[in-house]
Amino acid sequence: MRKVLDKSIRYGEELDMMYLAADGEISRRRIKVLQVGEVSFRAYCYLRKSKRTFSIESVLALVPVIKKESKVI
Repeated sequence: MRKVLDKSIRYGEELDMMYLAADGEISRRRIKVLQVGEVSFRAYCYLRKSKRTFSIESVLALVPVIKKESKVI
């Protein structure tokens, strides 16, 4: 997980994340990672429209968001 988080900061990628909340609920969020610590990371959460702190061990999956460019002819 840490490698994906570090890579997303380096390249400015957004990530889709599956996250297990403290109450046991699983949520899907789109995030932009801002800072990575030892046990947690800070990210902008597009679902909540604010900066949030997430526990690394509660992350179930991280997938980079692929944006396709379209050409206008």
